Amino acid sequence: MLEQTNLRNFCIIAHIDHGKSTLADRLIEITGAVSERNMTAQHLDTMDLEQERGITIKAQAIRLSYKSDDENYQLNLIDTPGHVDFSYEVSRSLAACEGAILLVDATQGIQAQTLANVYLAMENDLEIIPVINKLDLPAAEPERVKQELMSTFGFKENEILNISAKTGDGVHDLLEEIIYKIPAPKGITNDPLRALIFDSKYDPYKGVVAYVRTMHGSLQEGEKVMFMGTNQSAEIIESGYFSPILEKTKGLYTGEVGYVATGLKDVRSVTVGDTMTTLKNSSKIPLPGYEPQNPMVFTGIYPTDGEDYPLLREALEKLRLNDAALFFEPESSAALGFGFRCGFLGLLHMDIIQERLEREYDLNLIATAPSVSYEIKLHDNTIVKVDNPSKLPVSNEYTDIFEPWVSINIITPSKFIGVIMDLVINKRGEYKRMEYLESKSVETKDGRVLIDYEMPLSEILIDFHDKLKSGTQGYASMDYNLIEPRSSKLVKVDVLVNHENVDALSMIAHKDKASILGKSLVEKLQELIPRQMFPIPIQAAIGGKILARTNVKALRKNVLAKCYGGDVTRKRKLLEQQKKGKKKRMKMIGSIEIPQDAFMAVLKLD
Repeated sequence: MLEQTNLRNFCIIAHIDHGKSTLADRLIEITGAVSERNMTAQHLDTMDLEQERGITIKAQAIRLSYKSDDENYQLNLIDTPGHVDFSYEVSRSLAACEGAILLVDATQGIQAQTLANVYLAMENDLEIIPVINKLDLPAAEPERVKQELMSTFGFKENEILNISAKTGDGVHDLLEEIIYKIPAPKGITNDPLRALIFDSKYDPYKGVVAYVRTMHGSLQEGEKVMFMGTNQSAEIIESGYFSPILEKTKGLYTGEVGYVATGLKDVRSVTVGDTMTTLKNSSKIPLPGYEPQNPMVFTGIYPTDGEDYPLLREALEKLRLNDAALFFEPESSAALGFGFRCGFLGLLHMDIIQERLEREYDLNLIATAPSVSYEIKLHDNTIVKVDNPSKLPVSNEYTDIFEPWVSINIITPSKFIGVIMDLVINKRGEYKRMEYLESKSVETKDGRVLIDYEMPLSEILIDFHDKLKSGTQGYASMDYNLIEPRSSKLVKVDVLVNHENVDALSMIAHKDKASILGKSLVEKLQELIPRQMFPIPIQAAIGGKILARTNVKALRKNVLAKCYGGDVTRKRKLLEQQKKGKKKRMKMIGSIEIPQDAFMAVLKLD
């Protein structure tokens, strides 16, 4: 057991693709935490999705051993995601640390998520070590980026380190800076146990496994503990640390980061942000924990096979155990049957959860088009929240609709200002301010600016990020935060397929855009809905008013045309095969089959 003064808890924060996982790999290699034989690229990204997409989705921890000036140190590293949709993972990691490495790409400089992460670290009173990465690239401009860091955040020139996480240059100096600059944990060893649960997972053999940072006191295997938020008690059946696989130890002491296996089978017993204490000598005051993260994007998720509904519920409960930002509640649809209304932090978060449900739990799902949560003011001045367009009351039942707005920060080369302004105006955005970050860069031959806008959240969901990237040749980056909701002229657009209202295809749109969106949607559905043996009318309507209409032409194939004679069972087999059709990822609307792509068609509207 090391002295508390020799412990260092830190995380790596950065914009997406600035090299967090690569730096973590180099730190692991240099400290010898993982053998050369077992070492892999993006070693802390253990999920298949992380390896495939090249991004960090879940924060991961690892214990590193390092010797400096004949002193042995224990470094607890937490690698964090960089995408805006997983900023909640970052905030949870920061609460378990005393310091943070701020990593900035030498070719890109400060980006939108860089700003957001620095402000989060400052709110948590963390010691920040600024580091410029990717010096090995020909387009690297360390001096320009250094000036950005100094002018934007007030860092001193001698505080900023230059490294290449890929080659390892400068990483040894960074380790020494971690020892020198990041303070040791300040917890009191003799106090009752107070451990912060910053993550958790479900193990079929060990039950709920809580990832903890011991703020005060210590815990031992076999002790009985209590989770102060749920008042649930359990016996510690195993404890240990991350290497990054779980390594068993007899206990965890003040300031250490590790895991606790509880044996609990109910995943609702342990919540992220809760405080764990011992039953024998329990603490009366819980740790501050985390502010609850409100979902911003909602969608319906339904099993294609109704019998999988209980399995879907169980899978969502297990995923929510280590993803506190995931929200779900039961809902039903006339078109899709029984499913869940799920809330997410963004489209990437939604996409990741859906793919994990299908991969890890072998579920075949249908997801409806995403929407945001609206506030509806009724005639009696009461406010109700609606996150499903199909549940919007009829127009004579309410007086006003408030939609969520966001403050959005865009960092871009100045030559793209006009393109961005046109895009934002088209999305009902409002200009707030503009600030020049630097004058000129070698990469873009142009100065970079920070532009602040305010715009409806719903407009960001529909292809905004894609159009921003394509319009700026990939140079622009963005970050956004919720602000107060605002009154808007919104209407519900219904979609009728074969004269039947498909509630899962309903959407809420601005009154001025409703006709255009309705027309685009029915045209898109015409391409996606398979042809049947009869014509299929597709209509978009507001109330009883039809905005647009199109038809899917009838299919006239006779499968019995070449069937001459033979037993009647042969003809029946052919007819049954035709009737069966393409079932995967499809739902029946009356006699019409609607594929998954049709429910997401709203995301591809121009």
